[in-house]
Amino acid sequence: MSSAAGESSSSSKVPENSGSAAAAATGSEYLEQLANEAEELRKKLDAERHKLNDIPIQQAAERLDVMGALGVKQRRILKGHVGKVLCMDWSLDKRHIVSSSQDGKVIVWDGFTTNKEHALTMPTTWVMACAFSPSSQMIACGGLDNKCSVVPLSFEDDIIQKKRQVATHTSYMSCCTFLRSDNLILTGSGDSTCAIWDVESGQLIQNFHGHTGDVFAIDVPKCDTGNTFISAGADKHSLVWDIRSGQCVQSFEGHEADINTVRFHPNGDAFATGSDDATCRLFDLRADRQVCVYEKESILFPVNGVDFSLSGRILFAGYGDYRVGVWDSLKCVRHSVLYGHENRISCLRTSPDGTAVCSASWDCTIRIWA
Repeated sequence: MSSAAGESSSSSKVPENSGSAAAAATGSEYLEQLANEAEELRKKLDAERHKLNDIPIQQAAERLDVMGALGVKQRRILKGHVGKVLCMDWSLDKRHIVSSSQDGKVIVWDGFTTNKEHALTMPTTWVMACAFSPSSQMIACGGLDNKCSVVPLSFEDDIIQKKRQVATHTSYMSCCTFLRSDNLILTGSGDSTCAIWDVESGQLIQNFHGHTGDVFAIDVPKCDTGNTFISAGADKHSLVWDIRSGQCVQSFEGHEADINTVRFHPNGDAFATGSDDATCRLFDLRADRQVCVYEKESILFPVNGVDFSLSGRILFAGYGDYRVGVWDSLKCVRHSVLYGHENRISCLRTSPDGTAVCSASWDCTIRIWA
């Protein structure tokens, strides 16, 4: 009896083991099938994109005249920081500039006279981000303190007493910009998220999750009617976001290293990026693809700042080899080089009216070119 019972119990266990093995096999087959389907869909998407890729942008630009001499020179040098300048931004009045530095200082400059109008000492060093509000009456700044603070500008009061904390991330704040008005601010962080905050209340309005690495750069289109912004960072991807839904609506890849900077084309339909892979790239939102790479074999250093001229024909790029490259954005060739900085360029911005370019550097200076 006992042997019969043993046989029956052992025989009853066999189907159990074989059943789990069969289930595992079925599961792995199902996953493999899904992976194959995903690959097929990717191929179909690539084929559809390829249909839109009729001719390269350089070929389309062949009939355009070659750009003449620009005559861009260094016109002003702003000295006052005692540490690496990490960020700068123009005021919409086309005259004032805010800069932030590794020394913990945030300085508001008069770009015409080179005078310092305001100087703030922040609670931490490495103030990695700063921005002017659209009204030019307020600045935002932050960095390794994980916070974004706003400071109203006034000559009557001690403005540091009016400083208010608006945003808090779980890692350093790498970039910030005001969104259409003085009331909303958009931030990007090392915690791999972007967020929109209400300046008055400090409340989080919308969170944006999608990056798999630190966010290094954000930008909003110059037309204030759009509902999108773009972000890029350590995951080598540039993501386009819908502000209203908080969803990522487009993703662009192509860079082979961290993306340090991103900037919309003036028409809002394309954007440029700069990366540690020593290239700048142009992506078109309508074609949903990369349309140009700005590179030379002799360029080996990272791109830390990019911006367009007012027309979009010129792309300015600030490099780790202390130089500003001036590129023809349509013919995809380097037009000229601006020399002057004595250390790596960390940030670069064209003035709102397009008459000047400003670059910030680890040499502790900010330089205005025109």
